[in-house]
Amino acid sequence: MGRANWMAKKRGLFICIEGLDASGKTTHARRLVRELRQRGFDAIYTTEPTSGEIGNFIRRHVLQRERRVPSVIEALLFAVDRVEHVEGKIKPALEEGKIVVSDRYLYSSLAYQGAAGIDLNWIEEINRHAIRPDLAIYIDVPPEVAVKRIRRRRSVMETLQTQQRVREVYMRLVENGRLIVVDGDKPIGEVATDILALVLDFLKN
Repeated sequence: MGRANWMAKKRGLFICIEGLDASGKTTHARRLVRELRQRGFDAIYTTEPTSGEIGNFIRRHVLQRERRVPSVIEALLFAVDRVEHVEGKIKPALEEGKIVVSDRYLYSSLAYQGAAGIDLNWIEEINRHAIRPDLAIYIDVPPEVAVKRIRRRRSVMETLQTQQRVREVYMRLVENGRLIVVDGDKPIGEVATDILALVLDFLKN
């Protein structure tokens, strides 16, 4: 589908980029938005946790703690933040025909809180409001590589053991067809090319 036809339909597209911490999600989500804009698409970048009140609370009082809070609390907080994200930013942008690229989304809750032992069906239930992305991409990086890339102080979820369990859940989502995997253990330019190709192919079809 060409840009003219896409814009004429005024139908938004929702894409999310998932992956372990330091897998390159933010870099590639932002780069994808730039690439799409250069091709004439109205694309915007967004992220979870959001910059809203709940998202900022999560950053300060959940992710930066020395000890992890109960995973049920994590799941509930992320679900509440996601409500604000979907209703306040994602849906309005889609209604305007924009391409929304989210750096993390529902699958992060499934992977991180699921890896901590929370039932995936329950996580799905408390996220019933979360609209499904048109395209969900998982950037796969070995946990050992991801942890080595983290130069700042690690959050409570960024230990090697946690990242290994998280990857296992992500790969199950890949196997179930809910995520499309991209090899993230390659040069940045190659990974970016792979992601852009996936998105442009989706737009054409």
